[in-house]
Parts: sequence; C-alpha cells; structure tokens
Amino acid sequence: MRALALMLAAATVAMLGIFAGSHAAMAQTTQADPPRRAPPQIIVTPRRSYAVPDRGNSVAYPGRGYVRSCTSWLEPDARPSGTVIVPRQHCGWVRGQS
Repeated sequence: MRALALMLAAATVAMLGIFAGSHAAMAQTTQADPPRRAPPQIIVTPRRSYAVPDRGNSVAYPGRGYVRSCTSWLEPDARPSGTVIVPRQHCGWVRGQS
C-alpha cells in the first residue's frame, strides 16, 4: 500500500513537472516572437486639382457655372469581320446650372 502511494506521488510530481515545463517553454516562445508592427499607411495625393482650369486640356472641370453636355449616336464601323453598328459619344462643357 505504501509502495502504491509512493508511486502515485512520484507520478503526480512527474506530471506536474511535465506541465510546468511545457508552460515555461510556451512562455519562452511568446517572449521570442517579434512585436507586431502597425500596417503601413498610404497617403494618396492627387496630381492636380480639378477645381483649377487647365488651359491645355478641355476635359478638365472649368469651374462653377458649367455643366457637362453629351451627345451620343450610333454609327457604322467597318471591320474585317464586316460592318457593325457602334455607339459614339461627344461631351463638352457648357454654361448652365451647376
């Protein structure tokens, strides 16, 4: 009976040692991990402001008081496979309500 109690005590101490050892190993691996960095920040800056009219480009927004006026139509287009009807569109800035 005494031998059984000693074996049980030895097994308990051994199990506690195994679990304590694995816990210590886990603590060491978490300490060895590098700290997490914040994700990189991306700052987007437009190349030019569309509120300022561009003298060389008629597509740029001319400012307050102008609206976009578009005209669209269908026209035949000759292609190697045969003539097809394709949509076309032309837009421009005109004075109007903005």
